Amino acid sequence: MTARAASANYNAAEALIAPNIGAGRGDKAAFIDDARQLTYGQLHERVRRFAAGLTALGIAREERVLLCLLDTIDFPVAFLGAIYAGIIAVPVNTLLTTQDYDFMLRDSRARALVVSSALLPTLAPTLDASPDLRAIIVSGEPASQPSSHQMPSRSFDRVLETAPQPAPAMTHTDEPCFWLYSSGSTGTPKGTVHVHTSLVETAELYAKPVLGIVESDVVFSAAKLFFAYGLGNGLTFPMSVGATAVLMAERPTPASVARVLRTHRPTIFYGVPTLYNAMLASPELPTRAEMRLRRCPSAGEALPAETGRRWRAHFGVDILDGIGSTEMLHIFLSNRPGEVRYGTTGVPVPGYALRLVDDEGQPVPDDTIGELQVCGPTAAAYYWNDRERSRATFHGPWTKSGDKYMRGADGFYTYCGRTDDMLKVGGIYVAPFEVEAMLGTHEKILEAAVVGQADEAGLIKPKAYVVLRAGVTGDAALVAELQAFVKARLAAYKYPRWIEFLPELPKTATGKIQRFKLRL
Repeated sequence: MTARAASANYNAAEALIAPNIGAGRGDKAAFIDDARQLTYGQLHERVRRFAAGLTALGIAREERVLLCLLDTIDFPVAFLGAIYAGIIAVPVNTLLTTQDYDFMLRDSRARALVVSSALLPTLAPTLDASPDLRAIIVSGEPASQPSSHQMPSRSFDRVLETAPQPAPAMTHTDEPCFWLYSSGSTGTPKGTVHVHTSLVETAELYAKPVLGIVESDVVFSAAKLFFAYGLGNGLTFPMSVGATAVLMAERPTPASVARVLRTHRPTIFYGVPTLYNAMLASPELPTRAEMRLRRCPSAGEALPAETGRRWRAHFGVDILDGIGSTEMLHIFLSNRPGEVRYGTTGVPVPGYALRLVDDEGQPVPDDTIGELQVCGPTAAAYYWNDRERSRATFHGPWTKSGDKYMRGADGFYTYCGRTDDMLKVGGIYVAPFEVEAMLGTHEKILEAAVVGQADEAGLIKPKAYVVLRAGVTGDAALVAELQAFVKARLAAYKYPRWIEFLPELPKTATGKIQRFKLRL
């Protein structure tokens, strides 16, 4: 039975915690970070204490609490604690600027901020000017009083000294539970509002039946908890079965990820294509014998087929490429164990309906590019304070993904690019991802991004931005070599007319290439 069918009164935090306590997992590790671990029993206690602490600070039900937290055991305590109290948790990207945080504090009208001490200096300049902010809670080292703001702050541990809240707030299945700001890969972030049932639904529809997560799993997600993909990977999914999640505060580089993989030897590792590719090129890559991996999901952007094949050859484990979104909360279309077809994104996750439509909204036949729309129980309710973009994205039960796909006669879906990335060359659509994927198979290329650029006649043609492997020099000869490489393998009109070499591609904190920056 799904969470939505169970009862009108429903609290997501209680739904995730209570079954683990009832199953006798109180002494089992729920979360392990760089310095500490938290059992399910300790999590239960701390969540109730944090809920009571927020209420004691005057934060009322349905008000917002902004969470700017690194991935430590304090994140699940704060996130679930707010939800337990009926307060709306708003986790945000930890790699943003002061101006970004100023926008999010004002846009969300956050009454409290929970922030890691290492991140406080970035937020400090905007805190006194935030009109709705009333409390600052600092995770990590004891709270200090930075000279750049005057608002008093208190330590996370001090808030946990509050007597536990005895019972969860009597929230409703369709009541706003938490927000996630979109990653900004296409511009201005949007406050995406999710209801209480969405968290558990992602586990019931994807994590358990498709991924096959079980209690004995140890999971590690390189995607951070503030990201929709990472929130499911590192919090909802392991809690849904009583598994253990490993958290890492620092940025996920090939070296830092390899260290965690060797130390904790997780059975499930969640990555993104950019990271999988970078790890395969890194001298820090663990050997198969050092690992005990059994599942390696991927999302955030489409996985190049060659990356998947190389990973499988090295570790003996397939990468399960899938697609989700902030609006749908997690993966709704995916390859699955034993049925992986590299170069595709797999088939719909049971519980979700998909359709492909043309520019007039009419269904397209198989083997024809169309815009992907999805219908499922984890869809966001709306964008906060943005009626126009809400109407443009949410069409009754259908949510526009912004992605172009083709469905084969076998039911497998192939990614063709973002709707706003599609190029029309000589009157024919070109999917940038197809060109990028082909460039990525060249032995001298680490990664590539393709966008449209006008030629001297004002006609749009493909332009490639390329990051080369270590020791390779980009010159005119290599440009000609790469152009010939693409021409020989794809339709001639798809080859990049220009190739520019970059030290790195612009990306969001979650690894998505920001093509809109390359189009500037």
